[in-house]
Amino acid sequence: MRVERLQLRDFRSYEDAAVTLGPGLTVIHGPNGAGKTNLLEALYFGCTARSCRTTNERALVRFGAATARVVVDGRDGDGSHQLTVGFEPGEPKRLTADGAPVQRLLDAPHRPLICVFLPDRLELVKGPPGLRRAHLDQVVAALWPGRSATRRAYAQALAQRNALISRVRSGASGRAAVAAWDLELATHGVALRDDRAAATSAIAELFRQHAEALGLGGPATVSYRPRTHAATAVEFAAELSERLPLDLDRGFTGHGPHRDDLLLRSEGRELRAYGSQGQQRLALLSLLLAERDALSAARDRAPLVLLDDVMSELDGDRRRRLADELRSGGQAVVTTTDLDHVPGARDGAVARVAVTRGSVLCEAVAA
Repeated sequence: MRVERLQLRDFRSYEDAAVTLGPGLTVIHGPNGAGKTNLLEALYFGCTARSCRTTNERALVRFGAATARVVVDGRDGDGSHQLTVGFEPGEPKRLTADGAPVQRLLDAPHRPLICVFLPDRLELVKGPPGLRRAHLDQVVAALWPGRSATRRAYAQALAQRNALISRVRSGASGRAAVAAWDLELATHGVALRDDRAAATSAIAELFRQHAEALGLGGPATVSYRPRTHAATAVEFAAELSERLPLDLDRGFTGHGPHRDDLLLRSEGRELRAYGSQGQQRLALLSLLLAERDALSAARDRAPLVLLDDVMSELDGDRRRRLADELRSGGQAVVTTTDLDHVPGARDGAVARVAVTRGSVLCEAVAA
């Protein structure tokens, strides 16, 4: 679904606002503190019923208001569609898709896929492996929605095995009881590892291409590093059994996909440890663009790309390269304090939205 209009009431700094998006690139511009990021967050919230910025969702409701509401209108080959999210802190969210109540917007067939860049998402490159694992699992779920249950099944089996290890350490259970969970954990673990490896393979060449186009330097690579290379669940279960004494010493399972990592490299060096801030930023952008293209191919629809304050830290040449990449790949929304920081922003094919505190003006909307 291509998003055409965003409406929000009592969301963050906005009492009542509406934004019309273009079919390609939309640039939201205005001074610091005007509410540009709030619009991106509202768009993400309206498509997923989650915030991309905070886990404290009470902060989403405008100060002094009791509830917030976001409406996303769009269109695809089947016609017009609408997603709505009503939120009152302490109460279940009220979600509808085309007027019908739903439990999760993720299950709405016409919901747009989304790739998002926020400045603090650089932690995805330079932060701990857990962030990259979680992100890779989101890519798996987006590429193949039916496989999202594998990660949950693995997490549940891991929790059960860890609980049993605690019981063995306390003397409440015998070591032999752990073997029953080894095969259960291994079965889901091999499936999860293979899903992650497949997702990484789907974006690897695209990552290289985008990194080269953005001037990251190279060769740039993204690769998956699993903890186990066992060919079967039985082999993985045997590895777990071998490591049981170590797990009993530590008090938890130390081997398996919950210790895997996604490696981003340039010229053979890990960007997490050796990349500059600029290189890490370009690597993250390359990763998101690669995922956009992989999702477009797998799901036959291009994701909506949301980029917050991405141009301010790039030089003029890389701004131009990024703008070219965005205009060539479906719908994208970019925020900036200076319209001239986005090359081509004044072109007729680009939609422009001016923002002052609590007020929105759709200056130009591309047809």
